[in-house]
Amino acid sequence: MVGRMDAVTVPAECRPAPAKVNLALHVVGRRDDGYHLLESLVVFDAGACDEIAVLPRANDAVGDREREAGIDRLDVSGRFASAVPAGNGNILLKAAALARAELATLGLKLPPLDIALSKHLPVAAGIGGGSADAAALLALVSADVPDEARAALAAAAIRLGADVPMCLAGRAAFVSGIGEAIRPVEAMPQLAMLLVNPGIAVETAAVFRMLARRDNPPMPALPVQGFRATGELVAYLAETRNDLALAAGSLAPEIENARARLLAAGALFARMSGSGATVFGLFADTAARDEAAQRIAGEEPGWWLSRDPRSAAPDNERSSP
Repeated sequence: MVGRMDAVTVPAECRPAPAKVNLALHVVGRRDDGYHLLESLVVFDAGACDEIAVLPRANDAVGDREREAGIDRLDVSGRFASAVPAGNGNILLKAAALARAELATLGLKLPPLDIALSKHLPVAAGIGGGSADAAALLALVSADVPDEARAALAAAAIRLGADVPMCLAGRAAFVSGIGEAIRPVEAMPQLAMLLVNPGIAVETAAVFRMLARRDNPPMPALPVQGFRATGELVAYLAETRNDLALAAGSLAPEIENARARLLAAGALFARMSGSGATVFGLFADTAARDEAAQRIAGEEPGWWLSRDPRSAAPDNERSSP
């Protein structure tokens, strides 16, 4: 039983929540509880981020009942704010509640929080936006806690969603199981990457329901030394798949159109990320990437691009973690 509770100090800072990109995603099995077993090569695009800030709620803004219950308040702004779920179903509020409960078992008290989310990433887009947001919040509230408490939060993160642990790790990795087994990649080159979303939200559960099979071959073994150049990575990716692409494409044919546009604009490789509808393109260099962004933005004014030349303050100018 926990006695006196020590207050958690929450740093007054803003943290980026970068997009998670599945360069390859193989569905290799299904557990008895219904969770799918996956293998994925994951990277993070620091040029495409939401932003999270948390502060303890001011005493004069919190009633005694709210303070006792640990009630948090969420404010959402940004291009995709209207698509963010409100109320207790919001993953940021769930993350705050999870952190509060886990920290309490270790004698640490997380105060009621004011949470500010600047939502720049599209929702239901296959790039882990909500999961990245939750991971950023967990990182902020655990910044000044003992290592034991930080490890407990990292272990509990899977309860928020399969993508949250990898987003909390925040580096290139081979991910397996349901998302909890994370093995960092030894080396990954700086990628000239462009993310494109044709303005379509795709429900992950619907994609998984449409899978023709759930016991696909595993990914090829990753090079022990990792990847030193984009060409090495592209050669490896050519031997891999995204096993969700066919099902997602049947729900949203625009996905294949987005992939074709990236290839026509000069991408060395293009593929859907996660369950879609976002597609990534890998380019030889940043000049080729930026030229492609200019071209696609002109052709498809309604699409979201991670590097958008039409924006006065583009998302890609936001700081990386």
